[in-house]
Amino acid sequence: NPRAYCRKLRRRVDDLCASRSGGAPEDGFPIYIEKILAEGEQLREGWGIDGTTGYEFMNEVSAVQHAASGEAPLRQFWAERTGRTEDFLEEVREARRLVLTTALNSEFESAVHTLHLLAQQDWRTRDTSQGAIRRVLLELIVQFKVYRTYAGAAGFVGNDAQWFDTALEAARPHVSEAEQPLLEQLRAWLGGDAPRHKPVGSVARREQRRAITKFQQLTSPIAAKAVEDTACYRSAPLLSRNDVGFDPQHFAQPVSAFHQASGWRAEHFPRNMLTTATHDHKRGEDTRARLAVVSERPDAYIAQATRWMEQAAPLRGQWNDAPAPTPGDELMLYQTLLASWPLQLQADDQKGLEAYLERLLQWQEKALREEKLESDWWAPNGDYEAACKAFLEGLLTDDNYRALRGEIVTAVRELAPAGALNGLVQMLLRNTAPGVPDLYQGGEFWDFSLVEPDNRRAVDYAPRQQALAKHASVEAALDAWQNGEIKQQVLAAVLQLRKQQPQLFTEGRYLPLTVVGAHADQVLAFARTWEQQAVIVIVPVHASDLMQNDGNLRFSAEAWQDTRIKLPETLSMYRFGETFAPASVHDQKKELSVGEVLARFPLGLLSTQDITQGAAPQ
Repeated sequence: NPRAYCRKLRRRVDDLCASRSGGAPEDGFPIYIEKILAEGEQLREGWGIDGTTGYEFMNEVSAVQHAASGEAPLRQFWAERTGRTEDFLEEVREARRLVLTTALNSEFESAVHTLHLLAQQDWRTRDTSQGAIRRVLLELIVQFKVYRTYAGAAGFVGNDAQWFDTALEAARPHVSEAEQPLLEQLRAWLGGDAPRHKPVGSVARREQRRAITKFQQLTSPIAAKAVEDTACYRSAPLLSRNDVGFDPQHFAQPVSAFHQASGWRAEHFPRNMLTTATHDHKRGEDTRARLAVVSERPDAYIAQATRWMEQAAPLRGQWNDAPAPTPGDELMLYQTLLASWPLQLQADDQKGLEAYLERLLQWQEKALREEKLESDWWAPNGDYEAACKAFLEGLLTDDNYRALRGEIVTAVRELAPAGALNGLVQMLLRNTAPGVPDLYQGGEFWDFSLVEPDNRRAVDYAPRQQALAKHASVEAALDAWQNGEIKQQVLAAVLQLRKQQPQLFTEGRYLPLTVVGAHADQVLAFARTWEQQAVIVIVPVHASDLMQNDGNLRFSAEAWQDTRIKLPETLSMYRFGETFAPASVHDQKKELSVGEVLARFPLGLLSTQDITQGAAPQ
């Protein structure tokens, strides 16, 4: 009962804070829950919590950085080369069936048994067989979109009924006509009818509460095991959309969706944590940011991957009359190389390649076993895994494939500048959108990590401490962006601004800004306002085609043509200074030229410098 637990925890924490000599913290003691929100699901209010640990924000930033135009060709290429479905939900449903009948079968059978006991308490349902309950319950769970409902003694609460009914209708075509009524009966047992309406102390009341609990404690791990730990390793049109808390079925989202989510969070959970990397991510924040650029250039990637598969054919082994690795596992490897290849690593750097190989082999073993196709944790397929390992080792260390590695290095260098800019954008959004930013350990520099244990390596703090005092300005670090120090400099500048105007970011209103002009769909802009303070955030999205093609992270003013941001009257009365280009000032303007703002630095963070006469931001 998470609601009751969280409310009890809140009361206990508040009492403890009140008993301290200094009392409670000024803003109260925050409580966060690690909760994965499905597409369209919102965090429950009234739990006495301050928000989640921020996975949904990680998904929102990722989705807005993917170009929708790349979805169709990437999904089609994946399906054609692998023979697997391009529909992620189909992979999820297959994975749910697998997990329900293997790893979590005992928990599933326990829920079936409890429901059967409940059925025997009513003469109208006592003839329902355990087999029928098993068949119908399985189809229902296979179709469940959210991790769980939160029904209790009062039955469904909030949007529980909506999520349950969505799954019920999706399951209906897969249930025999004779067992259709059992779907409605399961709905009643699992929250449609409140247990408290049954006689106190009755077996029926007790077993219904137990059934609801078992069902809700079953659907959560089923979702985690099936989605994060299986389907996300089986489906890879583009791996940057496969991570914990993500919805790979939705490849991209428009800027308007980001605004909507941020506005809702500002109103309902202004202290929600915001993260773009965690101890549990499958790819580091900058690994995903680089690979997201492929969505803007799908044709180039498809041509490259096709050519690499042809060139690497002699490296493939055979297992069970099929290639090893399979086309799907091979394509995931190429995407992983494009995403995580170290920026300074050359195609002939034997020592560097061996160190990189060690990390990749750990990723490969986990990926092959998590997808549960040719191998798994319970029964590792040594022959197939050995063939995949030999393929990867040959690809990275065999002199005969140096030319292929050279092509991969060239492709990485083509993606890297736009990928680095994506990394800076997501970091700026995390530190300026409504919520409390969470920096994962070591994330001050580029984070090209892979899944654990790679993302849990010890952090070398000395270079980070030295770099912090090294640069005279943020602009000074821009030209040497490859070393990652630019990321730290941007972060330090934003945190300094937050320190100077804390209430603007903790209490400020979120105001989406209208963008017009030739490249309006490649800009995300919003303002945060509080009393007489304001900041304006302007960032490019899937704008790699507008960057100067010189390996740097810069735009020319001309590239943006007439793209501009409309300022409401309450903001047009002010003078704004640019955080990353301090000499630039925008004084009492009704609109801002994107080309002018992003000419000296590719991110825009403008803050009020002084107060002129006129209306204050609200």
